[in-house]
Order: sequence, then structure tokens, then C-alpha cells
Amino acid sequence: MIASQTPSQISPPGAHPPFHKTLYFRVIVGIVAGVLVGFFFPGFAQSMKPFGDGFIKLIRMMIAPVIFLTVVVGIANIGDSRRLGRVAFKALFYFEVVTTLALAIGLIVATVFHPGRGMNIDPHTLDTKSISQYTSAGKQLEGVDVILNIIPETFVDAFAKGEILQVLLLAILVGLALVSLDKDKSLTRLADAASHVSFKIIAFIMEFAPLGAFGAMAFTIGKYGLGTLLSLGKLMLCIYVTSILFIVLVLGLITFFCGINLWKFLRYIREELLIVLGTSSSETALPRMIVRMERLGCSKSVVGLVIPSGYSFNLDGTSIYLTIAALFIAQATNTHLTFGQEMFVLLILMLNSKGAAAVTGGGFITLAATLSALGTIPVGGISLLLGVDRFMSQMRSLTNLVGNGVATIVVAKWEGEFNNAQAQRMLNGEPWTDNESEEIVCA
Repeated sequence: MIASQTPSQISPPGAHPPFHKTLYFRVIVGIVAGVLVGFFFPGFAQSMKPFGDGFIKLIRMMIAPVIFLTVVVGIANIGDSRRLGRVAFKALFYFEVVTTLALAIGLIVATVFHPGRGMNIDPHTLDTKSISQYTSAGKQLEGVDVILNIIPETFVDAFAKGEILQVLLLAILVGLALVSLDKDKSLTRLADAASHVSFKIIAFIMEFAPLGAFGAMAFTIGKYGLGTLLSLGKLMLCIYVTSILFIVLVLGLITFFCGINLWKFLRYIREELLIVLGTSSSETALPRMIVRMERLGCSKSVVGLVIPSGYSFNLDGTSIYLTIAALFIAQATNTHLTFGQEMFVLLILMLNSKGAAAVTGGGFITLAATLSALGTIPVGGISLLLGVDRFMSQMRSLTNLVGNGVATIVVAKWEGEFNNAQAQRMLNGEPWTDNESEEIVCA
């Protein structure tokens, strides 16, 4: 287990590759090239969309097996179901506290700065056809349905659909079965070997990250243009500034009490941040974050539980976006909300934000469900966000990624399964030479 290692047991550091050969540099080049092509050749840039979509699909293809094998091996090595329940409870407690804080901060910012004031949009003129897919799905978000959706129809169905929570449930059940049956650890070793294979496949796929970032960024700039940002600039500014302040102040304070320097941590995961920035999806960095957090000194079992569940329950950036977006629509359509109604928005988002994480267009679906439940803010107002949602998606995905990394550190600290000496080595830039991890992170 990683947390029990001493520095002398860890592989000696190797040499850093030249900067121009790192994935970090190549992704930067891809993003910059995408912005330039999108700005100067918008028509051609939109045809680059398949590169971004293809890369995201390749990564999503491997998310289910990576999560399944990582969690199974982690639980099998724990050997204690009570400890598993303790880790899960601590993770969910942390998720609820921090995401509620993010929701409240978004509510305060939107109330103080009024990003939608002065737009004076008539709700009857809103285009509801463009958002029909989100509003129809939003009506289906009910508490019982959310719980039942965690249980797959069949064992294979969870992998076929790529539902993170369903795969996580199956992994927990298989891991617990191995704890009871696999006394000689032969099956556990087999699962561990299979996880190495899946990480190797991820390493191959990551070679296409610069191309994927280029295609996604070129399409975004080419289709929506920089002019779209200016028309809804105040909303964009609110979300970006609030997310940055949340990372610096809230997550920075949490990491400070954990003995971790936030800036060093952000620098440590800079390649993952760039990939998310280029693709507007935090899922593309999920397999790499598992490796990153294990290398940072968090135990395999804690990482395997916190990172996958965090992608559904610990969406700090999405929480900030939802509250600001809801109040923006109310202000833009001159819909007055009392203090009680604003608190009701916060309450509904606390519940709904946990239910649509694994659904395509989850942010819009959650927002539609919230506005429908409130009944006073026109649901059609989310059509105002379509043009800039891709840009806002980048910031909320970045915030989600950082938040899940910090959550993993906190839970590992609570469990006494965090190797601080190893963390400081990694944060200070010492390279890692473990074969499989090095291939993924430094490819």
C-alpha cells in the first residue's frame, strides 16, 4: 500500500525529459493552434470536431475498466469491509460540505454582481426547441430514479453504458467477494496485472492528446467565435472569477491545513489541467488522476474510491456554475426572487446536482430540473447559455478536477494513508520512475 511506503522503498528519481518533448508542451501547442485556426479559419475549424470527439471517446472507452480494476484491487488489499464503509462515509461527508459551500458562494456572487441585469429578455421570445433534449431529461430526475440508476440492468450493461457509479458499485461488490474468497491473493494479482494493461492502453491513447485538444478547441472557437464571449461577458467573468477564487481561497485553505502547497499541487497536475482545458471534459483526465494521486502518496484504496465517486458527487465547479446560471436567467428575464425562493434554489440544487453527473449534458439537465421545480424562473432561459456553455464548461471542469484531487488528499489524510514524504518529493518536481506510472504521466 502506498501510504505504508518509506522514501527508501520508492524507486530512485530519473531524468526529466526535455521540455519540448513533454506532453505538457505538446498539449499547449495543440490548444494554441486550435485557437488560431478557429479564429482565422472558422469554417475549416468546425470540421476538426471529430479529432476532439474521437480522443474523448477513446478515453471514455477505458474509464470503466480502469475504475473497476483499480477499486477491486484496492478493496481486495484492504481486507476489511468496515474500513471500506468508513472511507466511503468520510468521502461523502466531505463532498456534501464542500459542494454546498460552492453552491452558496455561487449564489452570493450572482446576488451581489447581477450578471443578467439589464438584458430585459421577454421569456416568451426564448427558443425552447434548442433545449428540448435537456428539459425533457430534467423532468425525469427524481430521487428514487437516481438511486435505482446506480444499479445496472446486467453486469455487462454498466460497462457498455460507461456509467461510473454503476461500475463503482460492481467493483465494490467484486472487491468484497475477493476479500472473502481470495485467500492466496492469486485473483487479486491477476486483477492488478490487468490494471497494468489498461494503464498501458491509456498511455498509448495519451499520445493523441495534443490532436484531441487541437480539434476540440478549434471547433469551439470556430463555431461560437470570440464575439460570443463579449455578449455574455459579465456572466463568463462571474463564473471564471468565482471558480478561481474558490480554488485559491477554499481549496487553498484546505490544502494548507493538509500540509500541501496549492500552487505546487496545481503545477504537479498541470498536464491534466491542460487536457481538460483543451477538451472541456474532466473525464479525459480521470485515469491519469488516479495514477497522479497514487504517486502523490495517497493509498490505492482511497484513490480508487474517492476519484470515481467524486466525478458524480464532488462537482465544485458545476455547483458554482449552476447557482450563477440560475440567478442569471432570473435577472435576464426580470424574474424577481425572494430570499426564500433563492434558498429553495440552493436546496433543489443540493439534491439535483448529485443526480445528473453521469448524464450527457448533465449541467443543463440539472439546471432544467431545478428551474422546473422552482416554477418561477422560465426554463427556456437556459437557451441563453448555449452559445457560451462550451467556454464555461472549461472552467467548471478544471475546478471539478482540482476539487477531486484535493478531496483525495483530505480523505487519505483522515484515514492515515497519506505518505507526506513522498508527496513532498513529487511536489518538489522529483521525477517518478515506476514503469507503468511513468509511461502514463510522462508520455
